[in-house]
Amino acid sequence: MTADSVTTSAAAPGAEYAETASAAYRAALQVIESVEPRIAAATRKELADQRASLKLIASENYASPAVLLTMGTWFSDKYAEGTIGHRFYAACQNVDTVEALAAEHARELFGAPYAYAQPHSGIDANLVAFWAILATRIEAPGLADLGAKHVNDLSEQDWEGLRNKLGNQRLLGMSLDTGGHLTHGFRPNISGKMFHQRSYGTDPQSGLIDYDAVAAAAREFKPLILVAGYSAYPRRVNFAKMREIADEVGATLLVDMAHFAGLVAGKVFTGDEDPVPHAHVTTTTTHKSLRGPRGGLVLAQPEYADAVDKGCPMVLGGPLSHVMAAKAVALAEARQPSFQAYAQRVADNAKSLADGFLQRGARLVTGGTDNHIVLLDVTSFGLTGRQAESALLDAGVVTNRNAIPADPNGAWYTSGIRFGTPALTTRGFGAAEFDRVAELVVDVLNNTTPTQASSGPSKAKYTLADGTADRIHAASAEMLEANPLYPGLTL
Repeated sequence: MTADSVTTSAAAPGAEYAETASAAYRAALQVIESVEPRIAAATRKELADQRASLKLIASENYASPAVLLTMGTWFSDKYAEGTIGHRFYAACQNVDTVEALAAEHARELFGAPYAYAQPHSGIDANLVAFWAILATRIEAPGLADLGAKHVNDLSEQDWEGLRNKLGNQRLLGMSLDTGGHLTHGFRPNISGKMFHQRSYGTDPQSGLIDYDAVAAAAREFKPLILVAGYSAYPRRVNFAKMREIADEVGATLLVDMAHFAGLVAGKVFTGDEDPVPHAHVTTTTTHKSLRGPRGGLVLAQPEYADAVDKGCPMVLGGPLSHVMAAKAVALAEARQPSFQAYAQRVADNAKSLADGFLQRGARLVTGGTDNHIVLLDVTSFGLTGRQAESALLDAGVVTNRNAIPADPNGAWYTSGIRFGTPALTTRGFGAAEFDRVAELVVDVLNNTTPTQASSGPSKAKYTLADGTADRIHAASAEMLEANPLYPGLTL
């Protein structure tokens, strides 16, 4: 019985594997309890809560016991600034082995000529990519001036001066309300301060990317970097077209595949929909649909490899060696045939969830999905995203509110709820269960009423009809018990 089967099958794992994992966690929690029992209690409670809820957050998943246990080792104690074979600390030979294995698995899994496993997160991966592209593409005296002040102390005049030293370089990325990410040029984010930025959106009618409009924006704006990829766009992207647009204007194509990397690894996205052969630089997280530890990766074409390899100390601190080890384990799992079957189920289940909403009269951004994301417009229920998210949580359905195109409620209260299928697919949910999930969600939203508060923002206030939460919890429990999380694992 493999670690993979523990998290991808609703069937009980082999007794030997389950008992070995159980013994490991019981021992670890006993050691933790001897020092700080409240942390041990919170850890047990977290597992219990995850087992008892419908986790539908698109950016979350369940890592295998092997991945989780890999993070709790002596590699946590190592400093290893630098890169493989060129560290600023002694005695890093074992870290070299770990990092080399993580990079090897990433290259083989994604078919990339170069992989960098050090980024601590997806945002860090994007920062490494931005600075590597700047270092490769332009001569920029004064880059080191950024370190003269803490980033939070830099004024807009300081940033303008830095941008001038960078040659006033430009970045074109997907807007936040149409599915882009904060790091794709959102002004309050550092990506929007490093560059003169502009955003492209989606067609107002279909909600889909209009490649002709993107090309027109690129021709007019002439960015150094064209960013493709998304965090809340429920459709596939033609990366061959995005590369054509980048090449036409002399831009570097950076693809952020943090959300859909598992669908690329699992060969659900191939050809023009696989970003790695088309992008100059590709970034990703290792959790979400990849089902690994929280962390990031950078994949790059050879001309950018040397600059990316200087991510530490360019913008990163010491790499987290224990997390790189867990990345290697997760990527090794993703290279197994079972992961491809899992990835296909993730996409199939998203269609089932979307169809379930549509059949019950709900409104979806773009009218459906062909990846792992379903974006529900909750204004038809008379709710804000904040109200819907909270009411669903009361009923044991874990989601996150999300902006929709031209959102009248802004990025905090929002008008949408984003659903993702990777986590519950890991538990073994299939088409029938996801149709039932859609039914339960609509039930909750139909029984949620916005209320005017005497004080505080009314966009967050709501009432949930009596008995609704108990009814949804009971219905969810049947599916959750039939598809247990870490079956056979006992604490």
